[in-house]
Amino acid sequence: MEAKGFVEILRPANCIVAGLVGILGATVALGSLPSYEKSLMIFLVVFLGCSWGNIINDYFDYEIDKINRPNRPLPRGALSRKAALVYGLCLAVLGLLISYMLNLWAFLFALGAYILMYFYAWKLKPAPFVGNLTVAALTGVTPLYGAVAVGKIGLAGYLALCAFLVNVAREIFKDIEDVEGDKAHGARTLPIIWSIERASKVGVLFSVATVIASFLPVKAGIGLGYLPIIVVDGIILLSSYEILKDPSPTTAGRVQRKLKVAIYLAVFSFLLGALTKGV
Repeated sequence: MEAKGFVEILRPANCIVAGLVGILGATVALGSLPSYEKSLMIFLVVFLGCSWGNIINDYFDYEIDKINRPNRPLPRGALSRKAALVYGLCLAVLGLLISYMLNLWAFLFALGAYILMYFYAWKLKPAPFVGNLTVAALTGVTPLYGAVAVGKIGLAGYLALCAFLVNVAREIFKDIEDVEGDKAHGARTLPIIWSIERASKVGVLFSVATVIASFLPVKAGIGLGYLPIIVVDGIILLSSYEILKDPSPTTAGRVQRKLKVAIYLAVFSFLLGALTKGV
């Protein structure tokens, strides 16, 4: 086994961003940063939950990843599937213990999300469109978790909506990118049952919906720090044009990576907007 495999399988960069989005949800809800202790607890619950989700996803995707992503820790033998499962369960239990220290609703919210992650990886992921909606919903509720942890929703609902919409689009484009491996494994994803061209159009529909939804916080009074969202919207619209012009697995892979960058930028746009509310 490789020691670095235990870190790599978490996809820590994604989990760190998810943890920051949890804190962002609390900040947007409160209109100010929560206490250091509460921020750390929110971050850890989301980080550990995201890590658990990535591990259990790789556990069940072992055969598919042999084709699509052979360099990931499990298919290349960096650690065994059994070790990965035990590792993931330990992280999930730790996350739930921390969530219980926040409040009861935060614990129940985390428990439901952690269980849904398991069912997504086990059964829901191959289901046409249902899997896409599930993972997007899990991503979308991340800022809501931060809001629940501090006992107030506020503008976090708008952030959750944007996160949900853009992640539906990104999940569809990821399915297009992985279409050959998914076919070989017998999966029935949207591009397989509807065609790549039709699936691309559905992804673009959710991308455009994200851009429209990004204007809602402006109407609700978010601060001037939110202005970088213009760049985010530009990236999303450019990506939509690219996939419509050339609906192919290669383009879809490039587009979904651009949407990932857009998500990172949107996180900071919402954070700056929340902190400058009233300006």
